[in-house]
Amino acid sequence: MKAKVYELTGVFSLLFIKVYSKLTDAKKVEWNNRGFSTFHALVVAVASLYFLLISHLFDEGPEDKLMIDRTSTASDTILGISVGYFLSDLAMILWYFPALGGMEYVLHHGLSMFSILQSLVSGQGQIYILMVLFTESTTPFVNLRWYLDVAGQKSSIFYICNGVALFLGWLVARIILFIFFFYHMFIHFDQVKEVYPLGFYSMLTVPPVLALMNAFWFWKIAKGLIKRMSKTRHSS
Repeated sequence: MKAKVYELTGVFSLLFIKVYSKLTDAKKVEWNNRGFSTFHALVVAVASLYFLLISHLFDEGPEDKLMIDRTSTASDTILGISVGYFLSDLAMILWYFPALGGMEYVLHHGLSMFSILQSLVSGQGQIYILMVLFTESTTPFVNLRWYLDVAGQKSSIFYICNGVALFLGWLVARIILFIFFFYHMFIHFDQVKEVYPLGFYSMLTVPPVLALMNAFWFWKIAKGLIKRMSKTRHSS
């Protein structure tokens, strides 16, 4: 799937985006890679929202299974897609290292694969994996910011609007959602303790690491947005 979306991104960009043909080969690789990154983010964000809020898969009530043990064929499929994405993207990052991302991306992808695989194999903790996968909803804004920068649109109003959307999206999906994530784990800790040992300790250690990374990136996003808006105000 990655190869298909990667190729389609290149073909579409060559036909409809003038700046693409002027990019270096290295930039074209990153451009196409971010196309697949955006595709994956949209798919898993929509799917996660569906499973968490619409499907009733994790509704609290007198169900036969504990909430921590609930899965479905569709949710398994989404987790499998994500494992495939993170694995292929990690391979790309390592092959072109550090052009497509530094060690923080290696750590993020490694922890993500480690956690998703455990949940997929054990059938436990999918509700929390899906919460974390919903944070991918901010990725299209991150990629659009890079696209606009490469296209020389860093001073455009569209770039600033995307920056504001990224700031607000990150605040909701990667800061506030993680606060709710830890609160949900706390009030359902009786179920969390039922997870097998490696999964249990992973749930206690991996999310805080990801939360710290998200907080650090949020600080950088906020700092960059303030700097950009300040420059725009002074130039107008």
